[in-house]
Amino acid sequence: MPHITFISSTGAVRTVEGPVGQSVMEIAKRHGVDGIVGECGGCCACATCHVHVAADWRERVGPPSADEADMLEFVSERREGSRLSCQIRVREALDGLVVHTPERQG
Repeated sequence: MPHITFISSTGAVRTVEGPVGQSVMEIAKRHGVDGIVGECGGCCACATCHVHVAADWRERVGPPSADEADMLEFVSERREGSRLSCQIRVREALDGLVVHTPERQG
């Protein structure tokens, strides 16, 4: 199973693994990763699963869809590499993915 590393705003590092096909948000919630709320359950409707994709992973993850980009307009710490983790589907090519969680969600 692919591994995903979450780095918190305080620098805490946590690496978890999850099955191909699930979203980064689903995997984070299953493992109790701090900083991923996911209030809407992954419907791209709340932006409480916002993450910053590490620079060297952005091309492999790909750009946000138009709906996701609209939702990202509401996040407080938006920057290059901002994505909603509910919209990133894990695949083998993302084994080792690194994302940073913002200081606050919502």
